[in-house]
Amino acid sequence: MNSNAPPQDQEFPTIDHPPQFDPSQPSIPISYPIKTLEELETRSYFESFHCPFNKSSVPLKPKSLPNRPRLLVCHDMQGGYVDDKWVQGGTNPDAYAIRHWYLIDVFVYFSHSLVTLPPPCWINTAHRHGVKVLGTFITEWDEGRLICNKFLATKESAQMYAERLAELAIDLGFDGWLINMEVNLVEEQIPNLEEFVSHLTHTMHSSMPESLVIWYDSVITTGDLRWQDQLNEKNKPFFDICDGIFVNYTWKSNYPDLSAAVAGDRKFDVYMGIDVFGRKTFGGGQWNTNVALDVLKKANVSAAIFAPGWLYETKQPPDFQTAQNRWWELVAKSWGRVNNYPKLLPFYSNFDQGQGYHISVEGNQLTDAPWNNMSCQGFQPRLEFIDGPTPDAIQFIVDFEEESYNGGGNITFKGTLEENVPFTIRLFQGELLLDNLHLVLTYSFSSVLSEKIMVLVAPSEMNGLSHKFSKMIMPSQVSKMASKWIINEGTVAMDGFMLTEIHAVCYRTKSTPGELRSEFRADNQDSAPAPSLAEYFAVLGHITIKNFSENLFFPPSTAWLTESQYIKYSSISQGFKTVSLKIIWKLKDGNDFLFPKYNIYVEKLTKQVDGNATGTLVDTRVYLGAAHVQAFYMSDLSIPSHIGSLRFIIQACAADGTCQELDESPYMLLDVEGQ
Repeated sequence: MNSNAPPQDQEFPTIDHPPQFDPSQPSIPISYPIKTLEELETRSYFESFHCPFNKSSVPLKPKSLPNRPRLLVCHDMQGGYVDDKWVQGGTNPDAYAIRHWYLIDVFVYFSHSLVTLPPPCWINTAHRHGVKVLGTFITEWDEGRLICNKFLATKESAQMYAERLAELAIDLGFDGWLINMEVNLVEEQIPNLEEFVSHLTHTMHSSMPESLVIWYDSVITTGDLRWQDQLNEKNKPFFDICDGIFVNYTWKSNYPDLSAAVAGDRKFDVYMGIDVFGRKTFGGGQWNTNVALDVLKKANVSAAIFAPGWLYETKQPPDFQTAQNRWWELVAKSWGRVNNYPKLLPFYSNFDQGQGYHISVEGNQLTDAPWNNMSCQGFQPRLEFIDGPTPDAIQFIVDFEEESYNGGGNITFKGTLEENVPFTIRLFQGELLLDNLHLVLTYSFSSVLSEKIMVLVAPSEMNGLSHKFSKMIMPSQVSKMASKWIINEGTVAMDGFMLTEIHAVCYRTKSTPGELRSEFRADNQDSAPAPSLAEYFAVLGHITIKNFSENLFFPPSTAWLTESQYIKYSSISQGFKTVSLKIIWKLKDGNDFLFPKYNIYVEKLTKQVDGNATGTLVDTRVYLGAAHVQAFYMSDLSIPSHIGSLRFIIQACAADGTCQELDESPYMLLDVEGQ
């Protein structure tokens, strides 16, 4: 983008310097860009140790972009590949993430490297929410001109590099490319540039029909680098051979209308840029980003928000979470929501934002270490007050601090409530067509009082609210309980109806010890009883909706093949050593079905007297992390001298949030070298 400074030094290799790491050698899996045409041409990325870890595991349900103005969001923050580069997750609980996916149609991962490959965590969470993801191909500065001289040398070279880009997107599982040619070319190179864009678009569409290739408003048909800030005859030839144009962000108030007129029936393929940093953008960006959005909405064209990480980089007060919610709410009020969920079954949300201070599985806390991994981000709620005595009677937030049922998130409700006066919050807005099949609705909660999720399901003590609903289902409590958590489950059949909203209802049926009684009385009403108020606190852990007839099957441990690779031992002190290794697993029958997540654990087993057989467990299972492909790399696991073997357990987790029993999960046994 033309107003950005040259890329800063990063951990990853530049075109002028040798790489600081050898991507072919085992190390903690990372995401990284492709820096040179040579890497792209030789397909060396596919030979990288890191490539298999960078494949997305959440496919995007095939869909065309809607026939309306769309919102594209282009992520550009600190050169890219920051906390999100750690494929198996990092340790920063405050890592940058987007969770307002219900406002977004297309997400672009941008950096100033030649080929920017989106880290799989962005692809996974965006796809989960129905959002397309694009990588970036960019040439800029003097170096970029040299690159263009090579890849635009002939029609054949242009086609070859286009095919290399398409192959990367298809293999890694993202949905297309933003093409950003920010260099001065000569007019003789334009036919081959057009061939490159056209061939990339055609090749992507052939293998991935709903993919996108979008041109950035930069080079014009004469070869000059001259941003037009609109769609016109100077850049329209590029627009005509791909799926859209990202218009530079220094446009004037009448340019959206002019661009729409030039685009004709493709006006929604015109994405007018807005730079959140401001930098001469229309409306000023920052907290006035909605000013530009209002103009674009009126002109009936699409919008491209560039660098929403401004909030994070500039440390907007009072804190990032609060500032981000406030900023995206301005976007929502201007543009409106574009995605609803649930749309498909099974629907499961544990409200995890992909970061936090602990991780739990089915109510059991596995670790209290800080972490981040956006691949773990669940469907994100949009919490909105619906009904109650006052909007501030109950505070409700997605919370990292309280215990979680699954993952590291939950929704916490706290405040005060009167008896028999419900407080209702909208969690989700959906488009789920129901039929005569019975649906199972399950939710977990932990509360000192009463807290229930209302999706046509409510316990008997809430009969006082029955007049508010056309139908009530009495759930049964599932016998399986974990620590403080209570799991309720009910079934419903509503043929011909559509599930459009999911609410949480906070409700108190009777006074409890420790209640807070109001000391306020109206004049001359000293004898009137005061409203009974009591402290209210509840935590909602998860929601699942699935077909009753769906019988989840986890293949038994005997159905799997497990293997260890790249085993490396290191001595750290007398009596201690460490091991690093890659674990892979697959089904013996060749079925390539992939569960959305696998929890990885290790058990350390002592040596027996003969030194050969597996001994006794020296401590409880230790949680190592989550994998979203069928591979996990363990780095520098400590091994005391009395340990004879290690058992790595691979726990499959299904799309409805259920996890395989650990005793039935596949495992890989490693005899410790020299012990």
